[in-house]
Amino acid sequence: SRTFSFADFVAAMRFVNSVADAAEEANHHPDIDIRYDKVTLGLVTHDAGGITKNDFALAGKADTLA
Repeated sequence: SRTFSFADFVAAMRFVNSVADAAEEANHHPDIDIRYDKVTLGLVTHDAGGITKNDFALAGKADTLA
């Protein structure tokens, strides 16, 4: 998992919405925890029992969006 910090709640939610769009496009959905100005993403492919290339791809996209 990785935690991203933002200026405020609204900025955090913009990020979450952008990640949600990317996740839908990839059909790969992270666990998301929102704590005011902090967002933690958890990426794992449950069917594979661990981390796969899809997790790395979505993590890279999240880094770009942040």
